[in-house]
Amino acid sequence: MRVLVVNTGSSSLKLAVLNRDGSVEAATTVERWAGRSHLEPVRQFLGSVERDVGRIDAVGHRVVHGGPRYAEPARIDGELIDHLDSIRDLAPLHNPRAVAGIRAVAELLPDTPAVACFDTAFHAALPAAARTYALPREWNARWALRRYGFHGLSHAHATRRAGKLTGAAGARMVSCHLGAGASLAAVRDGTCRDTTMGFTPLAGLVMVTRSGDVDPGLLMWLLRHGGVAVDELEEALEKRSGLKGLSGTSGDLRDVLAGRAAGDPDCALAFDVFVHRLCREIGAMTVAVGGLDVLVFTGGIGEHAPLVRAQVASRLGYLGVDVDPDRNEDSRTDADISATGAAVRTVVVTAREDLEISRQVLDVLAGAPLPSGRPEGRVHRP
Repeated sequence: MRVLVVNTGSSSLKLAVLNRDGSVEAATTVERWAGRSHLEPVRQFLGSVERDVGRIDAVGHRVVHGGPRYAEPARIDGELIDHLDSIRDLAPLHNPRAVAGIRAVAELLPDTPAVACFDTAFHAALPAAARTYALPREWNARWALRRYGFHGLSHAHATRRAGKLTGAAGARMVSCHLGAGASLAAVRDGTCRDTTMGFTPLAGLVMVTRSGDVDPGLLMWLLRHGGVAVDELEEALEKRSGLKGLSGTSGDLRDVLAGRAAGDPDCALAFDVFVHRLCREIGAMTVAVGGLDVLVFTGGIGEHAPLVRAQVASRLGYLGVDVDPDRNEDSRTDADISATGAAVRTVVVTAREDLEISRQVLDVLAGAPLPSGRPEGRVHRP
């Protein structure tokens, strides 16, 4: 059973073929992918897979936002496509690209069953107290306003893998997905109880170019009294804030750390703000699950920045977090980096959304008959 995993980014298209045991049999990245009409590189990859590896049995698509309707992975049909078109304003940078990927692959593999795997699904069962905004209730009902949460595929894999590494599958965990985008998930018994991102992926932690949480009154002040236009504010919060905005660098943590080491005060402050917010929110997530047994780091920064992990451990020692300095520095793959005797296990997990997508595809297709028909969907008219 081979699953083609399709992950569409803002400009690229990542394709990987996984066997049932999770091994990657073929993979490629189409840089500057132009959308549904850009079929030739996808066709070439699928042709090489069929020639060198074998038949593709199913397709799994990463979709960032499932909206209020999809709380779990779902087989792709026209109705699902219509829904994704109708909520494209909830994830304008991601969902339209995912739909383009779904339609492109369907043209080349029209008879192969396909499943949409949503980043929001992992957070769909958040308790009402954690998901509800204190806004007028008619607003919440009219526009389905709630904390949706993101990075769910990564958090799902990281916590499952951490459970295997520590033997504590039902433990109270905080998963830290730290990359260009960053979020935390509070997980107990495999279920997410709280998360830092909200209605959009802009909320929560300080990120590479995104601000994370900002006082809404401050934003209104900028709009009313600062002469900042709505489009300018959106662009600044998404692309010119976070580590980039504070440090004056690219925002890549490696550049920030290099500037900090060279004595740049802006880079030093950017790093301190990043770590402070991260530790504060880990504390909040710990409250959400009633304690902490396992702390999980994943994502580009989570996996490759031992200084961040060491700083977090030093500030959360009162919770029982303690890492072994050598294990922390030498960690290169899935590993337990806890200090001997530490009350909280700290682990580093390689981000593998593709494994989680493949697992979800196999579960969905094993559970029900496959849909018939090609997943075209109607064109959405706003």
